[in-house]
Amino acid sequence: EEEEERVLVSEQSWRPCPKARRRLQGCLVWVKRQLFRVGEDWYFLFILGVLMATISFVMDQVIFRLYEAHRWLYQEVGDVLVLKYLSWTIYPTALAAFSTGFSQSITPHSGGSGIPELKTILTGVVLEDYLAIQNFGARVVGLTCTLACGSTIFLGKLGPFIHLSAMAAAYLGKMRTSVTREYENKFKQNEMLVAAQAVGVATVFGAPISGVLFSIEVMSSHFAVRDYWRGFFAATCGAFMFRLLAVFNSEQETIAAVFKSELKIDFPFDLLETFFFVILGVLCGLLGCLYLFCQRWLLAAVKENWLTAKLLATDKPIYSVLVVLLLASITFPPGLGQLMASRLTMKEYLTSLFDNRTWGELVPNISSVATSPSSMDLWQDWCHPSTTIFGTLAFFLIMKFWMLILATTLPLPAGYFMPIFIYGAAIGRLLGETVALLFPRGLHWEEDPRPIIPCGYALAGAAAFSGSVTHSLSTALLVCEATGHLGHILPVILAVLVANAITQKHQPSFYDGTIIVKKLPYLPRIRSRHMASYEVVVEEFMERRVVALAKGDGFEEVLMALDASADAEYPVVESTGSPTLVGTISRAQLVTFLQSHKHPQAPPGEKLATAGTLGDSCTIEPIMLQLSPWTSLHQAHHLFELLKLQRIFVTRFGELVGAVSRVEVR
Repeated sequence: EEEEERVLVSEQSWRPCPKARRRLQGCLVWVKRQLFRVGEDWYFLFILGVLMATISFVMDQVIFRLYEAHRWLYQEVGDVLVLKYLSWTIYPTALAAFSTGFSQSITPHSGGSGIPELKTILTGVVLEDYLAIQNFGARVVGLTCTLACGSTIFLGKLGPFIHLSAMAAAYLGKMRTSVTREYENKFKQNEMLVAAQAVGVATVFGAPISGVLFSIEVMSSHFAVRDYWRGFFAATCGAFMFRLLAVFNSEQETIAAVFKSELKIDFPFDLLETFFFVILGVLCGLLGCLYLFCQRWLLAAVKENWLTAKLLATDKPIYSVLVVLLLASITFPPGLGQLMASRLTMKEYLTSLFDNRTWGELVPNISSVATSPSSMDLWQDWCHPSTTIFGTLAFFLIMKFWMLILATTLPLPAGYFMPIFIYGAAIGRLLGETVALLFPRGLHWEEDPRPIIPCGYALAGAAAFSGSVTHSLSTALLVCEATGHLGHILPVILAVLVANAITQKHQPSFYDGTIIVKKLPYLPRIRSRHMASYEVVVEEFMERRVVALAKGDGFEEVLMALDASADAEYPVVESTGSPTLVGTISRAQLVTFLQSHKHPQAPPGEKLATAGTLGDSCTIEPIMLQLSPWTSLHQAHHLFELLKLQRIFVTRFGELVGAVSRVEVR
């Protein structure tokens, strides 16, 4: 003891300035207390928005450099057709192979969009390691390489970036608990995840308002109003920082829209054009239904085919190489790519489709337009001597339809919102150019000419098709925020409503369809609104054979119950003859009970308790919620979604008669 005291004294005396250190610690505690008086949520949400905006901007800069390197390589090989083909195909193929191999070697959760899995997590289901911080680097590197392939594979950024925001939010939540020294609350973690969804959209499109609304529509079945300000604050910080970095990098003079449009708002559209916007909504709705059906069918077919299933199970990089090589060969500019404007990047696609000029009027004067130094000449990539702009737009829509569906099967980090956004803009542009050709002076022949503006149809098409595929209405506001143009907001909303009415009636959304194919434990919504569905009650689909324990049960009964089922918790009734439900007990407690008690047939030498019952040795948790056999399916479904439940017991006059889990509800 004297030796230990001597060591402790020497260790304490070795630390210098004890009074100064105590004063400094007291000052730090006071500063933390003053800072957190307004609530610690503000600081962590601000950090989340700024962090994700910085990552998004840096990723865009790296992607731009990699894509410019591809363009330089393609131009430097000269006019040798074989070398041009090799430079065009090998570069994206190598990037896609590296993206797949690198991300899959770190974690199998890095492939795909990430939104279906995140939707499942927000319903209360625990997906192991999906939000682990080690997945963050795999996603960032893999997504950067995927997007550096350009429009060759025609994939986007939104879905994986929402996943990145969720991982950052989960990590910041753990930091918050360590700083505040509070217990890690699942509800607090859920609030941070809800805000992270909005940040992911806002830092990709620079659209905070539609980012919050899109995250609510797509990700949440029920939304708590108390989370509203968190989403808006974090999304605003992220969008502001994302656009501010563009100003600091001298890309823009001030904070402006990502896809700045120069539309004139004096007379954006004629009232009679509403009819054509409705037609556009119908077209987008029908094409959305076809796209969703084909995409879901191909995902299932790829998993069932023996060759593709084997490649996806053991050699995912090889599958990516084969698919990307096919897509790159088709988009080769001297070949079919010249009819699809394949030289353009994803951003240049949108910039050209949102051009405020009418291409049909510019084609006859293409030589004079090309020499104009102030004009944007991206639209000229849609012109080809052998066909018209209508032919190139139609060919683009036909080819990209199946190419995009094929690209969704790639096992690499990729988003699927931007491709359908561009595809919808091309649908609208084609219809707008057609209407402008049919009515060159506008819809009123006898009055002053008010020409048709095809760009407005491109805006409506982008919002309608992407909204129909994702089952969301906020895309109408997204196109307005992304372009800075509000003149066409009413016809855009009209087209989105019509497209959604058609698609939601016949097909699940893109993310719900992926959940179905992947067989994730997600609770789908009740699509039927027929009166007969309200007459379905719990008694018709509940599980009647429930393994239950009595308060007086001992070692043998507990052992039999654990062997009979692998449930996480077991119901406890009053006695074997009186099945009145009194509470639940966890499986972990039952295992502890067995470890602390002796088997009746065990040798007498063991020093364990020989007797004891559950009521005496274990803590029985009270039942907070239970269903009646006459509870309707809609009520049970609502409770499962709202409270994020996994299992509810069913009682009749207090007696246990069954149980309902997510499996039975599905």
